[in-house]
Amino acid sequence: MDTRTTYLGMELKNPIMPSASPLSRGLDTIRRLEDNGAAAVVMHSLFEEQITLESEQLDHYLNYFTDAFAEALDWYPEQKDYRVGPEEYLDNVRRAKEAVDIPVIGSLNGVSTGGWIAYARDIEQAGADALELNTYYLATDSDVSSADVERLVVDVLSAVRETISIPVAVKLSPYYSSLPHLVQGLADGGAQGLVLFNRFYQPDLDLEALDVVPALTLSTSDELRLPLRWVAILHGRVDLDLAITTGVHTHLDVLKGVMAGAKVTMMASELLMNGVERTQTILDNVVAWMRDHEYESIGEMQGSMSQQHVGDPAAFERANYMRVLQSWRPDPAGQLYRELVG
Repeated sequence: MDTRTTYLGMELKNPIMPSASPLSRGLDTIRRLEDNGAAAVVMHSLFEEQITLESEQLDHYLNYFTDAFAEALDWYPEQKDYRVGPEEYLDNVRRAKEAVDIPVIGSLNGVSTGGWIAYARDIEQAGADALELNTYYLATDSDVSSADVERLVVDVLSAVRETISIPVAVKLSPYYSSLPHLVQGLADGGAQGLVLFNRFYQPDLDLEALDVVPALTLSTSDELRLPLRWVAILHGRVDLDLAITTGVHTHLDVLKGVMAGAKVTMMASELLMNGVERTQTILDNVVAWMRDHEYESIGEMQGSMSQQHVGDPAAFERANYMRVLQSWRPDPAGQLYRELVG
């Protein structure tokens, strides 16, 4: 079976790769991912907040004794000349590139157009083969319109594209009023890939401590349906390599993603829960399924079930919503059924 695919101009041995997560923090784990069939690896994210916080801390300490020791400050360079920021991240990218033969994709997470974007260049210089721009943004200001939010995402991409020459994929959330319009703007702005979707981690409330607490819930295969639908709709409509990154847990999830139109499928939750060895198991099962169903290559099935190629394109739109509601039947063994007939 020919499991090869292409993504961001790179030829990959298969469509399975780990998404940005703590898995890529350790060099040994990255090596094990390669050994178990991962086609590429997306590094854990470097966050805008990390960079700006370190910069603010440095500025604070450089100016702390300004009034008392003004003459001594002549020994210090200007803040712009200081190389601040998480050097550990850049070192992880360098070491990963030296340790494995598969492509290493950097991940930069932010949403403003500030100076932190210069770190895209640092990631490129550290050896990354491509960059995933993770635009994690939750609009909470009523004065900011949906058009403003979309424009901000495109502006960030444009600033990054002016900074680096390696391919850039944009990772989006599903919460946009006109996702195809935004995606077309990103394609026009120089993006080569689109990653669907970023998962917003919802906080919880601690009623005893009266505090807002972080809560992490790993994904399930049920969550595949949302990115699957949008990849199927966008396939063939925009000149972008599409990637699915939410809800990929089994070989069937991988196959669905590819048939919808994805060039690659990314996973994290499955590997965090069950170990990086799952990559090889899933790949083996993909190959077995292809053999059983007489597919000779991944390319043969790519996009075969996108909206442009299925017999009922409306199934991906509103008509499917009505059909699902009409198809529901109560479970005869369930309490609701007993209440309805009793």
